[in-house]
Amino acid sequence: MNDNQLRQNVIDEFEFDPRFCGEHIGVAVEKNVVTLTGHVESYAEKLAAIAAAQRVKGVKAIAEEIEVRYPFQKKTEDDQIAKRAIDILNWDVMIPEDSVKVLVRDGWVTLSGEVNWQYQRKAAEDDVRKLSGVRGVTNQIAIRSRVDASNVKGKIEAALKRHAELEANAIRISVQQGNRIVLEGKVDNWEERVAAENAAWSAPGVEWVEDLLTIR
Repeated sequence: MNDNQLRQNVIDEFEFDPRFCGEHIGVAVEKNVVTLTGHVESYAEKLAAIAAAQRVKGVKAIAEEIEVRYPFQKKTEDDQIAKRAIDILNWDVMIPEDSVKVLVRDGWVTLSGEVNWQYQRKAAEDDVRKLSGVRGVTNQIAIRSRVDASNVKGKIEAALKRHAELEANAIRISVQQGNRIVLEGKVDNWEERVAAENAAWSAPGVEWVEDLLTIR
């Protein structure tokens, strides 16, 4: 597929997705690398646009330069965003109580603190990124696992083999410092890449995953 056709496919996918308006998003493609520019009206729309581009067959990488521009009358003050973020984190039973700290500056939310699992770290980010007024999220939450990380490579390899959509033999796993995982190799699409990364994060004891997988 040439770059012009891939660009049109991305634009068509934007028009098909009702979660955001792609009218002000520019799309450029070079050697299967998609560059997104322009602006949207919320951080949730920005994430939806990136996800839409990832779904298109042939996209190997995305360079994202989309700006969030809230309408002036909808601007939410930082203290209001912070209060809403703290409330929603406290209501989420998946996140340990008082484990996540919130800092908001000019609509940009920074999360810090410590949790035991990646799913808790991701849940905290998912909770706040759709709040009104949020322009972006920096997730600095650390994972401090209390679980033994022995034989973590074998557990991840077994998990990959259980995933029907993954060709486990094409993925190389290395373990550093006992609890840091590096994934290398090739997968067919973004969904497979996400599935492989999730499998690595789900192994007990893993505190960091470096995803170096590439898309064929």
